[in-house]
Amino acid sequence: MYKYKMARSAALISALIFTAPAFCANPTSPVASIGATLQQMTKQYPIHLISIEQIAEELKNKPPMDIGFDIDDTIYYSTPAFIHGQRALSPESNDFLKKSEFWDQLSNGWDSFSVPKKSASALIKLHMDRGDRIWFITGRPKPTSGKETVTELLGKDFSIPQEKLNKVIFAGEDKGAKIQYIRDRNIKYYYGDSDGDIKDAREAGAEPIRVMRALNSSNQPMPRNGSLGEKVLINSDY
Repeated sequence: MYKYKMARSAALISALIFTAPAFCANPTSPVASIGATLQQMTKQYPIHLISIEQIAEELKNKPPMDIGFDIDDTIYYSTPAFIHGQRALSPESNDFLKKSEFWDQLSNGWDSFSVPKKSASALIKLHMDRGDRIWFITGRPKPTSGKETVTELLGKDFSIPQEKLNKVIFAGEDKGAKIQYIRDRNIKYYYGDSDGDIKDAREAGAEPIRVMRALNSSNQPMPRNGSLGEKVLINSDY
């Protein structure tokens, strides 16, 4: 019995010695796909980040100028309004985006579902305090009725006095649609979340500044902030 126990113990020790290394070195362990190396966690990207305070300093001692803003995902977190439209017009698909009814409703009441971004409020206040003229140029199509309530809502949400509130410009979705509007108003800075905003601003001679789209935005895929060499406003996703 004693010999049997000794033999069994020796076999067990031998098994542990020869099998343990293979277990520890297993490259296909499911744990290997979890977590990140320190290099991955600290990886930096060549992005020119800028804060509202730095913009204020950059504009210091400069006379009032014309400033442009995109609307959806730039000054508003618009996903709630878009989700409302989808549920009402095409619950199972994105076909609602092709319907003029959606765009008409969005610009005539459904914008009340959108959430003003705190970063936009601070940014607009900065420009208002400087005496800058503010223009809202959106890629939405113009309402078929010619009527809209977005301008009024913007005035209320961002505390813009009636006498300084310019009517929203509906540029439409065509490529380069905003260029002429930006150029005609001699806009010096244009804020937007999409690549199209950055490209149109540059083409029109304005300085583009990227506003970050919220992580939970329904507007997918997400743009690559700073990919066009533009300045990116920090903490602008909310």
